Amino acid sequence: MNNTSLKSELRKIFSKEITELPEGYISESDIGIFLRVVSLSVFVDARNIMIYHSVKREPDTLKLIKTALLMGKTVALPYCFKGGIMQARTVNSLNDLRPAMLGIPAPPENAPVIAPEELDLVIVPALTYDFSGNRIGYGGGYYDRYLSQTPAFTVGLARERLIRRELPVEQHDVTVKCVVTEDRIFAQR
Repeated sequence: MNNTSLKSELRKIFSKEITELPEGYISESDIGIFLRVVSLSVFVDARNIMIYHSVKREPDTLKLIKTALLMGKTVALPYCFKGGIMQARTVNSLNDLRPAMLGIPAPPENAPVIAPEELDLVIVPALTYDFSGNRIGYGGGYYDRYLSQTPAFTVGLARERLIRRELPVEQHDVTVKCVVTEDRIFAQR
């Protein structure tokens, strides 16, 4: 089985594992991840941050977005186009967000765009990560394309119970520089 097929199978496995996680664990995990992210010096020092809007059972990012805005940072969220193209568009409040592609809340179409090279930090979604910062994403390639254009420090959020020692990697995959779970921070480079 090639890595593309293997990753497709792993997406199904991890999606099932995520649905089976207990609610209490999800809540505790969200708190732990939040506290670890806001303690990172790269988060404290960053001026321009892109943070995804969590959906379903992803690690909660809404509290991170609110905190970054309260700290006076410029906060952008992904704005996606068909074909795997993504932009970082700024918001002043969670109230600015509107349902967009796949129903995921995003900034309005006329929100200002931050160029990839102007970002200091990007919080990256995934189903899971491994100890080297490799990820199993959702299969659209949006983040791999975007991350290859930005020098920003990248942080992946994951639930500890989903972390794996090693995940399959393809040539186009972009690893994150740091992974944060409720229990630890690793793969920092």
